[in-house]
This record gives sequence, C-alpha cells and structure tokens, in this order.
Amino acid sequence: MRLLVFGKNGQVAQELALACARDGVPARFLSRDDADLTLPMACAREISETDADIVINAAAYTAVDAAEENRPRARLINAITPSEMARAAQGRDLPFLHISSDYVFDGSGKIPWREEDRPDPQGVYGRTKFAGETGIQAIGGRYAILRTSWVFSAHGTNFVRTMRRLGGSHDALNVVDDQRGGPTPAAAIAEALLRMASAFHAGSGVAGIFHFSGAPAVSWADFACAIFAGQANAPAINRIPTSAYPTPAKRPLNSVLDCRKIFKTYGIEQPDWRAGLREVLARLEAEA
Repeated sequence: MRLLVFGKNGQVAQELALACARDGVPARFLSRDDADLTLPMACAREISETDADIVINAAAYTAVDAAEENRPRARLINAITPSEMARAAQGRDLPFLHISSDYVFDGSGKIPWREEDRPDPQGVYGRTKFAGETGIQAIGGRYAILRTSWVFSAHGTNFVRTMRRLGGSHDALNVVDDQRGGPTPAAAIAEALLRMASAFHAGSGVAGIFHFSGAPAVSWADFACAIFAGQANAPAINRIPTSAYPTPAKRPLNSVLDCRKIFKTYGIEQPDWRAGLREVLARLEAEA
C-alpha cells in the first residue's frame, strides 16, 4: 500500500509520517510548495499522475476566525480543491480519505452528534468544510470522510501548546467552560486513517462519513486543568462563559461526536484523550 498525502506540515500529516515510517508504509507527503491548495487542478494533477494506491487529504484552511474575512480562500482550500481531488481519485478508482470537522453542526443541544444529523454550520469555516463534504459525496467513488474535533499534538498550533505557552507567563488563565467536545490526539487520527486506508486497499473499505474524536467529553476548562495537572506553579484556571470571550467566528457549544459508526464499520475505537495527552506532554518535555 502506497499513500499520497496532502498537508505535509499539518498535525495529522506529521503523525501520519511517523506512523508510516514505523510501519514501513511508503508515502509521499505534499507541502504547500509541492501542491498549492488554492490551485485545484494542480492538486488534481498530482493525483492523476501518482503511483499511490490511496489518497489522503489532511490539508485544510483551519484558521476559523480568519476564514470570516478570507472567504474565497477558505472556500478554495476547504471545498473546491477537495472536490477536484475526489474527482481525480474517482477517475483513477483510487480511495480518497478526507478530514472534516464538527463545525459542520450548529453546536446546539447536549446529545452527541451522529453522522446522519442535519448539518447547519454557523460560520465560514464550517460552511466551507460542509461544502467540501457535499462535493466529495456528489462525485462518489471510493471515499471516506472523517469528521473530528479539538485536534492536538506536540507540534503545530493547538490548545495544548497554547496553554503551555501562556501558562509559563501567567498566574491565571481564563478558559471557556460552556463549550464541550472530545479532544482528539492527531496520532489517533493518523492511526484511524491508516486502518481505513488498509481496509480500502484490501477491498473491504466502506464509503461514507464517519465520526472520530476523543473521549470522555469535557469542556475547554476541564481540558486545561488536565494539561496542568501535577505541574508545579501551574496557573489557576478561571472558568468563563463563551460570552466573556467573543471571537469573529461563532464556536459550537456542543462539539461532542457519536463515534459508534466507525467502530461498527471499521473496528476503530474512540481514543482516550487523557492517554494521548500524557504522550504529547512527555514529547514536549523531552523536546524542551
């Protein structure tokens, strides 16, 4: 099995690279210089000319607030280009795996979101991610869309690294406590993608949308407390409502995903984010 992966420098792709190296899976990772996501046909051409067996799109425009002011760019990267990637993959009969987001939902209620629930994105980022999903589905072929949430790792920009940076210079941090979700280790997403890719390569892959996020569900404030647990001179965590921390893009209050379908279909269990957090913190300490 050979992989072609878009988004070389993202959190998930970096973990994919580590997993592929560990497992001896040949993979080519494309950076922005190799494949500009604002050029849909150039990305499609990479797929048309590849010798890979599986295509994974781990790239996206993830700057949620900036997307409100950069709608054309966000739409290109999150909707138009993934659709053209899927079209090129379908033309070659190559499985196409794509990462999407909990932001396709409106964040209402308290029940975990299921794959069949009606999307109602509230901002540009969510709308462009949903448009990418519908474009891929319309093209068909052998595809799988993996919706996830609250991704973290030892690299890139994410909540864990931000908290550690701010915690080093503040005695107290204000953290939102009325948004709930499932923090998801990027390494776990990489493992899930490899499992799904292997299934498609073996001819047993199932097309569709699948939810995958960490458990148990927590608030951002709960997550922050876990990050600093046991740390000497840890900052105090002040729990605040979303209304006290206004942002250009509306954040979903309920980002919890129901992940039973991916377990039933692929045997992939929800990861315990607490174990993933311990591994990430250990890696950050080792690097420091």
